[in-house]
Amino acid sequence: MFTHPNLTVLDHPLVQHKLTLLRQKETPVADFRRIAREISLLMCFEVTRGLTLEMVPIETPLEPMQSPMLEGKKLCLVSILRAGNGILEGMLDAVPNARVGHIGLYRDPKTLEPVEYYMKVPDDISERVVIVVDPMLATGHSAAAAVARLKAAGATQISFVCLISAPEGLGVLTTAHPDVPVFTCAVDRCLDGHGYIRPGLGDAGDRLFGTK
Repeated sequence: MFTHPNLTVLDHPLVQHKLTLLRQKETPVADFRRIAREISLLMCFEVTRGLTLEMVPIETPLEPMQSPMLEGKKLCLVSILRAGNGILEGMLDAVPNARVGHIGLYRDPKTLEPVEYYMKVPDDISERVVIVVDPMLATGHSAAAAVARLKAAGATQISFVCLISAPEGLGVLTTAHPDVPVFTCAVDRCLDGHGYIRPGLGDAGDRLFGTK
């Protein structure tokens, strides 16, 4: 099992139950989308545990009080296209006011290296807590490249969230960015010769969007 000080494996029973449903090859597209959204909603609570609160004055129906609210600039969720959108929606269910960025990367089938074709993030990303989302952390090259681009854009508080990870990808990401916390629901056995996670759940993008 891969271990790292910045790695958190979410072992909550509901998360693990839903992940098993995602892994099953007979799970239809509509259910796959719904379950991925449900898991990402649950994950969001753990990923945002460290957000800073401030006390603000409010009025309840009975009396005034000081009550906690999120402090200052808040979240930016960054989806690695296209599969990242499958868990972006669940995150937004929990934090609907979060800003959203997108990074378009595809994996060269021969070199398995990431190629960027699109990036759009908020101008004030340096002032926000950034959560990068992608269902699978396989080779880790796309994740590491995305984080590097976000750092170049000014982001300083970055976390990475995925459903399933491989030891190889975790090694690449944590070596390239040892300061970035990684949250996953499972660390699977290995990558195969095509760069797919085993046992994994197949191609998350194809299963989310019904393209295969």
